[in-house]
Amino acid sequence: MSNKDLYEVLGVSKSASTDEIKKAYRLKANKFHPDKNPNNPEAEAKFKEASNAYETLSDPQKKQMYDQFGSTQPGAGGGGFGGGNPFGGGFNAQDFDFGNIGDIFETFFNQGQSSSSSRKQKNVRGEDLEMSMKIKFEDACFGVQKTIKMRRVVRCEHCTGSGAEPGTKVVRCSRCSGEGQIKELKRTMFGQVMTSRVCDLCQGEGSIPEKKCTVCNGNRRLAKEETVKVAVPQGVDDGAVIRLRGKGNEGLEQGHEGDLYIHLQVEPSPKFQRKGNDIYSKLELNILQAVLGDEIQIETIHGKESLIIPPGTQGDKEFRLKNKGVPKLNSDLIGDHIVIVELYVPKKISKAERDLYLQLTKEAGLDIKPGKSGLLW
Repeated sequence: MSNKDLYEVLGVSKSASTDEIKKAYRLKANKFHPDKNPNNPEAEAKFKEASNAYETLSDPQKKQMYDQFGSTQPGAGGGGFGGGNPFGGGFNAQDFDFGNIGDIFETFFNQGQSSSSSRKQKNVRGEDLEMSMKIKFEDACFGVQKTIKMRRVVRCEHCTGSGAEPGTKVVRCSRCSGEGQIKELKRTMFGQVMTSRVCDLCQGEGSIPEKKCTVCNGNRRLAKEETVKVAVPQGVDDGAVIRLRGKGNEGLEQGHEGDLYIHLQVEPSPKFQRKGNDIYSKLELNILQAVLGDEIQIETIHGKESLIIPPGTQGDKEFRLKNKGVPKLNSDLIGDHIVIVELYVPKKISKAERDLYLQLTKEAGLDIKPGKSGLLW
């Protein structure tokens, strides 16, 4: 590595954030990239310097080592070790296992913890599951009972969750002697350090089946298809999530079951539009109905309702039918049904209708020159 300060190479301060370091590197890399500077050894050297600086400063562990010792290599000629051997004569780097310096620090910091802390937990909660379910528009408004089929992980009935074939025992793991972890003594630059890792034979359990269950192969759980009843409450909307407790995967040992989350997809209605707990629909009125008024049967999600259209009703007029909308979730309140008027002007009329319209224009004092397109006669 170059002896140049890595922060100076990228042009950032030591307190620079990860995003600031990344931004500075991109600017340098874009400026000195060999593709933009062909046959330019100086630019290529600066590009490599920037890349090496970013590789160190973008890695939290390497950055910590560099900030503390001036180098990512213990014993290298950086400011932290004064450019020489920090341990005096007789130190030979190849005699030691440096491994990951983060692992060494972690070993020191965790020495006071119980050795059982790295053992795999036995009482593990089961995983949560998710699935989607489509329901009709009306079912979302008034609720519905649905039955679904799903696959989830359950306790193996053959071995009752022990992982051992019935009639055989669960015995202590021979590799870790029941500890669930394997300890190793390593020589490091700090001296001899005891490290530990999860036993790969028993996976940290400390015990293994004498003979694996022939049904679950020692896994203690297996996938199974089940039928589940789902109660969809009234008033739910598209995107709502229903949580069924205990319907996720089975836990390990005494661990609780996970939950099942059902994401609802409400099918749109060809007649109605829903906004919150209100229902909207359009009413097409003939111009004569709008002028003279009328009484019309309106279709709602609750059935047909009578609506009085007063004379002189204008287009885009809204009529509100109270409590004819969607019941509010977990409440006794009910939304409204809003009817929006759209005026209908016929494109074709008969000769008799035309004569009547002309008579109306005279009564209204209108001097118009009607066209002949659209006449039926």
